[in-house]
Amino acid sequence: MSAALDSFAPSIAHLRTIATPAADYRVMPFGVDALDSRLGAGGLRAGALHEAAARSASLVDDAATTLFLAGIAAREAAGAGGPVLWASCRADLYAPALEQAGLPSANVIYAQPRDDAALLAVVEDAVRDGTPAAIVAEASKVSMVATRRLQLVAADADMPVLLLRRARGLNQDVFAEPSAAWTRWRIGAAPSERLDVAGVGRARWSVECVRQRGGEGFSLIVEGSDETGRLAVPAELGRGAVETVGTVRSAAA
Repeated sequence: MSAALDSFAPSIAHLRTIATPAADYRVMPFGVDALDSRLGAGGLRAGALHEAAARSASLVDDAATTLFLAGIAAREAAGAGGPVLWASCRADLYAPALEQAGLPSANVIYAQPRDDAALLAVVEDAVRDGTPAAIVAEASKVSMVATRRLQLVAADADMPVLLLRRARGLNQDVFAEPSAAWTRWRIGAAPSERLDVAGVGRARWSVECVRQRGGEGFSLIVEGSDETGRLAVPAELGRGAVETVGTVRSAAA
């Protein structure tokens, strides 16, 4: 009986290998264990489309989402030594804020297409060109077909495409629309640390991974991007688990 079981051992091991997907792609870690340990590959896939949306229509949540993506792009640009392309149909970016998140104006190429269709074409062309180290794009109307195209070209170029999804109406949930994005994030502002003296502490964000391929969703509180684009765990939470805002139980498709 034991001999028969031994003969099945290689087959079982082989099946386990097949069932466990290998991360055979480059990964961009956040450098924060509370985040990286919750992501399937220990960080974000570099050659992929990642989406983020503000938790609400408030300006503070919109700013937090913008700086969250700016920090990711800044870290990738610092490592790759290339510029970041920032494409938006709006003219409301505040350059000093981006610099505080690690993206000085000298390292950013700004593009302002006339509409979302032109913006997506600019992004796809830029990925194929290969000049940027990372791309951040702001759009409100993006079809499933468009996200699939962006995911494919990003994977081929091993370049992160970071899409800030803007709602077209006050009550619209942009994540109700299907997408081929590798991860989807909902970002909002959270109360900062109370200081011993009058002033404002380091910004804190509610970061929710709504969906990720190969893993479950999660949400937590982090301190916002510093001048190198890096997040941090709030000091009083550092000894244990990061403060959880809620658990997202739906796994990625």
